[in-house]
Amino acid sequence: MPIGRSAKKSLRKSLRNEKSNSSFKKKLRALIRGYLVKPTEKGLKDAQSILDKSVKKNIWHKNKVARLKSEMTKKLTSKEIAKTPVKKTAPKKTIKRTAKEKMSK
Repeated sequence: MPIGRSAKKSLRKSLRNEKSNSSFKKKLRALIRGYLVKPTEKGLKDAQSILDKSVKKNIWHKNKVARLKSEMTKKLTSKEIAKTPVKKTAPKKTIKRTAKEKMSK
């Protein structure tokens, strides 16, 4: 147990912050899991917003958040790429030139 007045106050403050941060972390993890199950444009926007808030509150490191945001974006873009049909183009027709025509150019 803390003995001094400032140590007691520090303990109270850290317990209060722990409670607040743990609820924020639970909300954050739930949102990220929900996005990973069903990636959508709106889900990505919400997840990135709350990740930025976690950096601002010093809950997660900025590099970790950058990595997570990158992974989420890749997941969404790969899903969109899989949905779009691939356009098939006809092969280019080339005209064969004779040796004489090649020399003249």
